[in-house]
Amino acid sequence: MDGEREGHLLFTDGSSLGNPGPGGWAAILVLSGRRVMEMGGGEAHATNNRMELMALAKGLERISGESGDVTIYTDSKYVHKGATEWSHGWKKRGWVTMAKTPVENRALWEEALFLIEDRQKWGKIYWKHVPGHSGMAGNERCDEIATTYAKGSMPELFEGDLGDYAVDILNISIDEEKSAERSQARVHGRTKAYSYLSLVGGVAMRHATWAECEARVKGKPGVKYKKAISPEDEATILKSWGKSI
Repeated sequence: MDGEREGHLLFTDGSSLGNPGPGGWAAILVLSGRRVMEMGGGEAHATNNRMELMALAKGLERISGESGDVTIYTDSKYVHKGATEWSHGWKKRGWVTMAKTPVENRALWEEALFLIEDRQKWGKIYWKHVPGHSGMAGNERCDEIATTYAKGSMPELFEGDLGDYAVDILNISIDEEKSAERSQARVHGRTKAYSYLSLVGGVAMRHATWAECEARVKGKPGVKYKKAISPEDEATILKSWGKSI
């Protein structure tokens, strides 16, 4: 087992419904492969970035004073890059970004950076930026906890021996197929639309803008709608619906 796996593991995630909107954060600690602690909480009005950062701060706070290296798994570029790169520039510039705007979540960042500096007195920190929703057990469980808090519910949190934990938390493998699908979906979402399709009452229609499509489907039960990025994509969507235009 390499040095990263001999110490503690910290998985973190955040969620915001609306961004900003009701938010939730989650962190899971595995102390030296023996004891597991799930943590989480919520805020009535937060951004996804704030919840991601909150998860990191709370996880580091809980492990304060524990000797040993720690590997941090996060799917947040904001947290990973902010902690390892961007924060150096923020502090030099007096907590403003390169665009000359105030750094958001400054107080929480200062707390997290203090905890990171303190953590290094007890051992090394290894950072692992992982794809979100890619099948890694710890990341998926954190997402479940954070989303539950964001929805205003209280999940049951585990604390106890690793052998009694139902999640295969030490399995840090990624489902490559699931990750590829997620990546493809992000590319699709950024690609300019060829058309927007809607299916209402069994009748399919093509729209030039999302506003037109939304106006047709909003508030109606049993509808379908989707963005097409090419004529071929449009034909595939309509075929999957069993419809034509």
